[in-house]
Amino acid sequence: MESRQRSNNNNNRDLLRYASMGTQIFVALGIAVFIGLKADKWLKISAPLLVLLLPVLALVGIIYKIVKETSKQKNGDAKN
Repeated sequence: MESRQRSNNNNNRDLLRYASMGTQIFVALGIAVFIGLKADKWLKISAPLLVLLLPVLALVGIIYKIVKETSKQKNGDAKN
């Protein structure tokens, strides 16, 4: 019975962690697009260069962060 509660707690924790990662991705992309729009207008660039470039850079940064966090977690699991 106790092991079932632990697995449910772990599942809930994982679900919340992945939901927060998804939220971070959407917020980061939204902010990157907004900043790109404002920067393109401010720099008077006719093509939406920064609107495309900033979200790509945000995605690269987020993917790097996720890989770094998950590899750290796996290393911590291997030690236990």
